[in-house]
Amino acid sequence: MPTRKKKASPAPDAITLLKKDHEKVRGLLKKLESAAMRGDKNAETLLENIDREVKIHSQVEEEIFYPAFREAARTKEQSKLFFEAKEEHHVVDMVMPEVSEFEGNEDFAAKAKVLKDLIEHHADEEESEMFPAAKKLMGSDQLRELGRRIKARKQQLGAE
Repeated sequence: MPTRKKKASPAPDAITLLKKDHEKVRGLLKKLESAAMRGDKNAETLLENIDREVKIHSQVEEEIFYPAFREAARTKEQSKLFFEAKEEHHVVDMVMPEVSEFEGNEDFAAKAKVLKDLIEHHADEEESEMFPAAKKLMGSDQLRELGRRIKARKQQLGAE
């Protein structure tokens, strides 16, 4: 009986990888919000994990995905998505250190909720506006190539 060679499954595209990151961070943020409300000591570890995941995700978006999107953008609205996404990363970068500098459980819980809202808004906007535009503008081959580059860069940055 002849053996068949298994076809390698195509590498995940950039959007698939970035959405997977979004889901992971959403899960961590939900746990953080719950832990913060209870005054759970695990909240600090969760916040450190979120910080690491967000930094790596933001870095690969800013180094690889966003420049490709900006180059492919054809309309003012598409360019606006690029600039807004970069600014939202900047806001999260400013808020993140403040969340860890908390005075008591209520303060921490409030800051954790605001961080969760900021990041979820950003991810939702990317998924509903930027990613669909990227699919139309770039096509599957370019998105797979970007996915390959994102995966490699995340490994260099120590992503799990």
